[in-house]
Amino acid sequence: MTLPHSTLSPPSAWLTRWAHLIRPGGRVLDLACGSGRHAAWLAAQGFAVLGVDRDAEAIAGLPTGVQGRMADLEQGTWPLADAGQFDAVVVTNYLHRPLWPHLLDALAPGGVLVYETFAAGNETVGKPSRPDFLLRPGELLDVTRGVLRVVGYEDGTVEKPRTAFVQRICAVREARDADAQDAPPRYKLPG
Repeated sequence: MTLPHSTLSPPSAWLTRWAHLIRPGGRVLDLACGSGRHAAWLAAQGFAVLGVDRDAEAIAGLPTGVQGRMADLEQGTWPLADAGQFDAVVVTNYLHRPLWPHLLDALAPGGVLVYETFAAGNETVGKPSRPDFLLRPGELLDVTRGVLRVVGYEDGTVEKPRTAFVQRICAVREARDADAQDAPPRYKLPG
């Protein structure tokens, strides 16, 4: 059963803040997409979205306009080796550290990584509480250092939809013109 877009929770404010950096009409990977709230919003913005999750029911229920693929991201080899590169990789509320090299490799030149999940400290306010599921301080910065250009980063608490410790990053795989090798890239920041 496909859920109408209007019945899904709204997309993350972190994603909507940085989506303007994604190449118009570009390919987007929504990893561990669940019910597809981000995939649906991205598709409505005109992106070609691939939603991946291990839950067959979630994949079957992805909104119209979103391509789905069922895959267990934590077992076996990288299941998207045949998918090519993406103009954006979006991950929210999911952490499996062995995937990081694959996620970075999946970004095309100019591609945008939008990652947001729970961080150390969350064990004091609820679940997830296991260290395997919580980012260490500065961990997203460490993962992207030397590979991507960070354009936005936060590490702190949020109160909605419930109190949680989170870490967020928006980072770009730089694509430079041969004529502008030494010029810093320009990213239009919101606000």
